[in-house]
Amino acid sequence: MPTVEVTHTVAAGEPEAWAAVIDVEGYAACMDNVRSVRLVEKLTGERRLIAWSTFLKGSILEWTEEELLDHDAHRIVFHQTSGDLERFSGYWQVAPVGGGGSVITLYVDFEIGIPLLADMLNPVAVTALRENALQMLAGIERRLVSSR
Repeated sequence: MPTVEVTHTVAAGEPEAWAAVIDVEGYAACMDNVRSVRLVEKLTGERRLIAWSTFLKGSILEWTEEELLDHDAHRIVFHQTSGDLERFSGYWQVAPVGGGGSVITLYVDFEIGIPLLADMLNPVAVTALRENALQMLAGIERRLVSSR
């Protein structure tokens, strides 16, 4: 199963970075590759259902995911409940680094769902998802800088 993991260090404390990561409905305003992110439903406890629409290499990728927020660990674990890919899951993590900053990690594992073309499509998808993830993390950093 293909995976993508990207990290980005930001000059913001862990609580501030965590607040920016969990505010998914603000993503489209600071991320060019995100068309929309919408809270569909708050589920029981710290679970929520989120609908995504993103640009990926000139195409539109859409899915709905269930997220579990762990505010103590500053971690969101997610998995696709419906959407364009066969499987899409992973996590966001915010952790402190020296000097008062934070590192934000986005990890994704996925299956396109076309087994006969997987050898050809997976490397392209990994590259595209990595680029999108890096753009998203840079967008979070821009939002943190502009809010100061």
